[in-house]
Amino acid sequence: MASFAITGRDTLAINNRVLTDLADGDVSTLTFPNDLTQMKTGKDGNTLFNINQTGNNADLVLRLVRGSDDDKFFNSLFRKMKEDLPSFELMNGSFVKKIGDGSGNITNDEYSLAGGVFKKAVETKESAEGDTEAAVSIYNLSFARADRALG
Repeated sequence: MASFAITGRDTLAINNRVLTDLADGDVSTLTFPNDLTQMKTGKDGNTLFNINQTGNNADLVLRLVRGSDDDKFFNSLFRKMKEDLPSFELMNGSFVKKIGDGSGNITNDEYSLAGGVFKKAVETKESAEGDTEAAVSIYNLSFARADRALG
């Protein structure tokens, strides 16, 4: 029997703020830049395994409407982090994908984000040819953990 996955109405919240001023295209992308395990094979095929704790780290890219309330919210957090990193309250959040099976049943695919900081500053540009990217603020965040749960 075929399986179906119908997605939509995803929810992204950072520091208890549900983001609504999302721009175009891939408005949010969560990636894991590092391998979770390391393996090394030696003499006679003897193999060593170990957990790479940096494999728990996650990067989140957000595309927000430039100048929007969500952009102002993140810019304020960014400034606080730059002014005094030791007193900055690390960000947390959740990214919930809502998945339907075509029969009315819903599964939530949820990533719980913890220990977040800004990875780099928001870049900008001016376009004389109507490039809409000039109206997008792209935030690059890094989180210490992003644990997934299906329910």
